[in-house]
Amino acid sequence: MNFERDLEAFAYTTFAMTAISPEQLDDVQLVKLALEDVEYFEPLMARYERQLLRYVLRISSFSEAEAEEIVQEVFLKTWKNLRDFDGGLKFSSWLYRIAHNETISHFRKHQVRGMDRQLHLDEDLYNSLPSELHLQDEIAKTQRNAVIQNLLQQLPEQYCDVLVLKFFEDRSYEEISDILKKPMGTVATLINRAKQQFKQLAHDYKIAL
Repeated sequence: MNFERDLEAFAYTTFAMTAISPEQLDDVQLVKLALEDVEYFEPLMARYERQLLRYVLRISSFSEAEAEEIVQEVFLKTWKNLRDFDGGLKFSSWLYRIAHNETISHFRKHQVRGMDRQLHLDEDLYNSLPSELHLQDEIAKTQRNAVIQNLLQQLPEQYCDVLVLKFFEDRSYEEISDILKKPMGTVATLINRAKQQFKQLAHDYKIAL
């Protein structure tokens, strides 16, 4: 009798799983399924492809085509190392860490990071940083874009990184800690220093805060 009940439960569970689309599953569930069937990795890629592309563009000087190549490399490395994923972390944080490291690696190979860095800044970034850092409303929107781009280009790499992750990617302190492999206290310090340096640069450019 117990066997029949267990068999019915198994049949119900199997039916329930087949009736659920990948979009209804969380990241961890998709990772587990992808380890058994590579087809389940595709929904994970689709879930994060645009986010990672946007992130790479925000912290780099690369063209969209180059950024797309980096993202594809990120997914390749993610797949190769999927069994090493630490379930104690958020999958998105682990993915962003790989993307961050891959972008830095690409920078070093092409020797484009540093004083000549140019950032790809989208409209969301333009609109987010001024409000977060209390940039006054009298700065015209047409000017604000150029102002933010100019200021961010001059920030040290670590400050640019934490500002992008915190304010533009909307990552928590814990997630940033996981992505950059820095203690949360260090992340908080970096964000505060980055904001202060941003404000100081704005002051130097005679931009009222």
